[in-house]
Amino acid sequence: MVEHHMVDVNGIRLHIAEEGDGPLVVLLHGFPESWHSWHRQFGPLSDAGFRVVAPDQRGYGRSDRPDAVDAYTILHLVGDVVGLVQALGEKKAYVVGHDWGAPVAWHTALLRPDMVLGVAGLSVPPPFRGTRPPLTEMDKRFGGRFYWNYFNRPGVADAEFAKDARAALRKLVYSASGDAPDADERKQPLVDPERGWVASMPDPEVLPEWFTEDDLDQLTESFSKGFTGALNWYRNIDRNWELTAPWHGAVVTSPALYVYGDRDAVPAFPGTPELIAKLPELMPNLWREPLKLAGCGHWTQQERPNEVNTALIDFLRANP
Repeated sequence: MVEHHMVDVNGIRLHIAEEGDGPLVVLLHGFPESWHSWHRQFGPLSDAGFRVVAPDQRGYGRSDRPDAVDAYTILHLVGDVVGLVQALGEKKAYVVGHDWGAPVAWHTALLRPDMVLGVAGLSVPPPFRGTRPPLTEMDKRFGGRFYWNYFNRPGVADAEFAKDARAALRKLVYSASGDAPDADERKQPLVDPERGWVASMPDPEVLPEWFTEDDLDQLTESFSKGFTGALNWYRNIDRNWELTAPWHGAVVTSPALYVYGDRDAVPAFPGTPELIAKLPELMPNLWREPLKLAGCGHWTQQERPNEVNTALIDFLRANP
């Protein structure tokens, strides 16, 4: 059974879900998600002999949500993972992340390889720091319409999503999934700043089988305090680029696994297909070729739980 706790970590309190005994596996969610996005991984991973812990990351769910925008930098987020591992009485852990959780996982391995037994990223590939600030680059490339830049406008997306949180989350989850009929056409998530993002998303008559009304209810409840904490992660993208300058050119050396869907927009971002193709030569301990899931959209572990669970268990067992 999954148990829930509050843990003091890195100066804040995090809500965590936990199940199983054995080597620690930390599961890190993305946007707009919560610990619950990993609920199909708890049973299989714990049955395979692992201690599975998924936090609501800072700014999400029942965890603390600091007011300051700059309290959500990548250094804070990695610090939360390091503090969580230590608070759980462990010295090392496997770290797995999806969407925004993937950069946190990758950077935990990059900054603290001594603590990471293995790292897996879903959707977002390993970080290779560019030569220019990402928000600035996307602003120039897409004239301010890229969703990162839209989210960077204080209070705008916060209000749009909060107006009808359940509808916004339903549309966002569906539109980024492999089930959306136009998923292959929506490879660059651009926003009309005047119209907003939610209005442009398709609204499903019926939810996909892998995302139930109960899942939507739980997701909506996790955003009952608003979206600002979660959106503040995006407002630190250029700040993260500045803070990680000392690691420019560094690579993740821990055993690594990368999994993505072929209908996911993220692996199609500018420059990302070329990066994915080069990962086997760029990553010294990439465990296998990047695993591409046919017909899968952005919500990797929810859309394809069986394939993801099998890949994760094989990876964890191969890298004790």
